[in-house]
Amino acid sequence: MIIYIHGFGSSGQGAKAIQFREYFASINEPFIAPSLSYVPELVISTLEELIHSYDDVTLMGSSLGGYYGMYLAEKYGVRCVLINPSTKPTETLRAISELEGTARNYYDESRFAWLASHLLMLEQYAVEEVTRGEYLLLLQKGDETLDYRKAVSKLPNATLVLEEGGSHAFDKIERHFTLVREFLLA
Repeated sequence: MIIYIHGFGSSGQGAKAIQFREYFASINEPFIAPSLSYVPELVISTLEELIHSYDDVTLMGSSLGGYYGMYLAEKYGVRCVLINPSTKPTETLRAISELEGTARNYYDESRFAWLASHLLMLEQYAVEEVTRGEYLLLLQKGDETLDYRKAVSKLPNATLVLEEGGSHAFDKIERHFTLVREFLLA
């Protein structure tokens, strides 16, 4: 089972999740992209329930989903595709809790509370050293949200696709569907 983990404020109905869902359905590969809570502890408990529910799990994570994916790949020793992953979300998401206190849900434009306690939860899932998981790292240098060099530094032994330009959403991800499939199903 391939489990896709969406990013902060996104959902299982985000653009990449939909594209991957359609692609894997077209080749009859089991794939799920659940809509996850914004509360980090709930995200991890949900994903762990899913991991324990299926045989031969592989993971994909985008942005904050990449952070969660890395934690779970290390814990369970599974393959994981990381798409413009966040490696230090407490740094990038701190301003939301300190300045605004709420964040936007991109699915329905609603707002949700983003608190300092959520940052503390995130810290529990930090991976200090990558030792168990196997990773395919998809990065675009034009990512306006995260510095791609942090991911390269964090995962020096990952299979790497590094492109000029692009965006945090990872423009034209469909060009890499075959590579993603081959990596996850190897």
